[in-house]
Amino acid sequence: DDIVGYGSDSIWVATFHSTCVRILRRHIDRLGFDTNFTIYDTDDQKTVMREICKRLQIDTKQFPERRILSMISHAKNELITPEEYKLNAEGDYGRNKVAQVYQEYQNVLRKNNALDFDDLLVKAVETFRNCPEVLEYYQDRFQYIMVDEYQDTNTVQFELIRLLAQKYRNLCVVGDDDQSIYKFRGANIRNILDFEKVYPDAKVVKLEQNYRSTQMVLDAANAVIGNNKGRKVKALWTDRGDGERLHFKQFDNAYEEADFIAGDVFRKCHSGEINYRDCAVLYRTNAQARILEEKFIMSSIPYDVVGGTNFYSRREIKDLLAYLKTIDNGRDDLAVRR
Repeated sequence: DDIVGYGSDSIWVATFHSTCVRILRRHIDRLGFDTNFTIYDTDDQKTVMREICKRLQIDTKQFPERRILSMISHAKNELITPEEYKLNAEGDYGRNKVAQVYQEYQNVLRKNNALDFDDLLVKAVETFRNCPEVLEYYQDRFQYIMVDEYQDTNTVQFELIRLLAQKYRNLCVVGDDDQSIYKFRGANIRNILDFEKVYPDAKVVKLEQNYRSTQMVLDAANAVIGNNKGRKVKALWTDRGDGERLHFKQFDNAYEEADFIAGDVFRKCHSGEINYRDCAVLYRTNAQARILEEKFIMSSIPYDVVGGTNFYSRREIKDLLAYLKTIDNGRDDLAVRR
């Protein structure tokens, strides 16, 4: 999700998280943190959580670390503090355990002068709420605000934007409720569906013309998304003509899918209909690539994987970053230990 802010003398283009980092590097000392705080990635979080569960004697078979971290992340996205989480968990054994871990997790982060990715947004909102002069400074910096992919924003992002925009009320959001697919990651579809209720003076502009697809593709898309409930009515159209009919194949598993793709590419290339360089396979997650690679190798189909292992997830990179974090923030026990 991207946020663009126009002030009296500058334009600020950034993601929510990078915006909050810049704000917190200047003002988080008002919340009791040092401004040279460390930002923990997923691996760092898992390491901290593993130690906490061991210390609190939490059965990680019954309460896996990954699940606990997901529940804590969801709570932060909803701006629920450890204290509030504990109150809401009364009478629920499982949630009480998570509440206990949540509190200890935040204690460890504070001790290490560290934040996780969710904390970046939460602490920025907390700073704005507790420090009116800081909020007013950034309201003047963000006199005109535009937010992209608004359908994927969560509650804490909504609150951040609400606070920034409440002085000048020059807010433009761009999004499509039919493309909201990140509920599992905390996205709140009500942010875009209820936008006119929160801002009754808002003007809505529908962007229904498509410049990339043919009408055949758009008709299929309209037929599918038309079944969604609680959506804003829209009809996609294009002036690029009807185009070719769509081909749809349904498979029982990923192996059947990969087998068909490899076979289809092989047949078309060997018949001279197309060349290998004319073919591309688009997939949603990197995990899907392995099966496709296996089938291509078995069929002697040359291929190239675009992307691969995340650069910052490589062991040598994480080792180097741990040295740099230790130099910058000696209180970060996690980096020192690595």
